[in-house]
Amino acid sequence: MQTFSKILSITALSASLALGFGSIAKAEQKTEFKVAWSIYVGWMPWGYAADHGIVKKWADKYGIKIDITQFNDYVESMNQYTAGAFDAVTLTNMDGLSIPAAGGVDTTAVIVGDFSNGNDAVILKDKASLADIKGQNVNLVEFSVSHYLLARALESIKLTERDVKVVNTSDADMVAAYKTADVSAVVTWNPLVSTILEDPTAKKVFDSSQVPGEIIDLMVANSGVLKDNPNFGKALAGIWYETAALLRADTAEGKAAREAMGSASGTDLAGFEAQLAATKLFDKPADAVAFTASPGLPKTMDLVRNFLFEKGLLGNGAPSADVIGIEMPDGKVLGDIGNVKLRFTETYMKAAADGSL
Repeated sequence: MQTFSKILSITALSASLALGFGSIAKAEQKTEFKVAWSIYVGWMPWGYAADHGIVKKWADKYGIKIDITQFNDYVESMNQYTAGAFDAVTLTNMDGLSIPAAGGVDTTAVIVGDFSNGNDAVILKDKASLADIKGQNVNLVEFSVSHYLLARALESIKLTERDVKVVNTSDADMVAAYKTADVSAVVTWNPLVSTILEDPTAKKVFDSSQVPGEIIDLMVANSGVLKDNPNFGKALAGIWYETAALLRADTAEGKAAREAMGSASGTDLAGFEAQLAATKLFDKPADAVAFTASPGLPKTMDLVRNFLFEKGLLGNGAPSADVIGIEMPDGKVLGDIGNVKLRFTETYMKAAADGSL
C-alpha cells in the first residue's frame, strides 16, 4: 500500500536550495505541459482523469497536450516541480510554502481541491484523553502536516512541543511501530489512521476536523507558465471539476470511479469512501471559490508560515516568517510584498463556476 502523501523532507528542501532550484521555469507560450501528482484521496482524480480520457478531452479543447505523471514519492514530485521539470504539481498548502516557494519558485494555487476533515489524527495507546499525551514520545513524520497537527493539538490544551518528545518515524513504518510495546502515541494520516484504529488499544484523541480548513490540498502551477498560458489553468480546472464530480455521484459511473481510485490507492471501495468521508472535497467550484476568498485562509496561512519559520523551513537564515510573501485572491499579501512566491487565485475556479471554461 502506498502512503507517501504529505511528507515534508527537510533534507530534500535543503538539497533543492543548495542545488539552486530557485529559478523560475522560463515563462513562454507553449503547447505541452507536464503535471506531477502522488497518491492521496484528494488527488486520485488526476490519475483517473488521465486513464479515462478526461485529461485529453480538456487538453484538446484548448489545443494543448498535458502529460500526467504519478510519483510514488511525494517529496520527489515537489522537488521535480521546484527544479522546473514539471509545470504543475499536487501538494499541501504547507508544503507549497516550504518547498517551491521557499526554493524561490513563484507558485500559484490553481485549484483548492479539498481540506483534511479527519484524515489526519493523533492516536494514543490505551489512553482516551489528549491530555494524556503529556510526557510521551510521539511518533510521526517530522516536519510533515502530522507535526503541524501535533502542534495545533498541543496548543488546544495549552501544552507545547516541549511537553512531549517527537520521534521521527517513516510513514512506511508507522503501523508496525504502533504495534511495538514502546510506542504509545502516533500522529499520521489515512489510510494509516484507519489501519491503526483497527487495534482495540488505539484511541483517536484529536484529528484534523478540529482544525478545519488548515490542511489544504492543492493543484499548483508555476506562476510564470500560468501567466503566459492561461488555457493551461483552464484545462486543469475543467479536468478537476469533471472528475471530482464522480467522487460524489450516486450513479453506477460514480461508484465505478471511486472503486477504481480506491484500488489505485491501495484500498477498496469501502476504504476509499471512508477516506472521502473524512475529506471536505470541493467538487463544486463555487464552494472552492468561497473557501479561497474567505477570511479564514489568511489566518490559516499565518499559522502555517509561523510553524514553518519556527522549524527553520523557510530558507537558511530567514529572519522572520515574513521572508516569503503569500498573496491572497484580493491582492493582499502576508509577508514580504517584494518577495511573493505563493499565490492563491480564484480565477480558474471562478471560470468553472460561471461556465466560462
